[in-house]
Amino acid sequence: MEEMTAGELQTAADRLMEAASALERTVARMAEQQVALAAEAESQVSRIVATVETQREVELERKLAEAEAKIAELVASASTRPPGRKTLPTTMATMLAKQGVVVDSVEAGAIDGALASLSIEQRIAVKSELMRAGVLNP
Repeated sequence: MEEMTAGELQTAADRLMEAASALERTVARMAEQQVALAAEAESQVSRIVATVETQREVELERKLAEAEAKIAELVASASTRPPGRKTLPTTMATMLAKQGVVVDSVEAGAIDGALASLSIEQRIAVKSELMRAGVLNP
């Protein structure tokens, strides 16, 4: 019976060694899987971050294009307007209204009749003021 007990102990020890060996292999495989999963997760996170950054870049490029278009539009509209004052002094508007001249936009020839009673220097001053205001078309 002692031999059987020793044989049984040897069998049990062999089985324990095999189980320990199997556990070591399982732990090694799990570690490899963990490394692989971590690498895959890192790859996916990188792709997500790249996608978000790409979308943000596209949005910023769109906003930049809109701003550049608006700037170009404003520059173009600024170049079509005459520089300087855009309104006529009230005294000049009143004087022209008394002479029957409409102040929206007048031709240089139409204003000559209204300014006939003024001296040449005064006519030149009135016409230059009207041109600066953008009311008189040369």
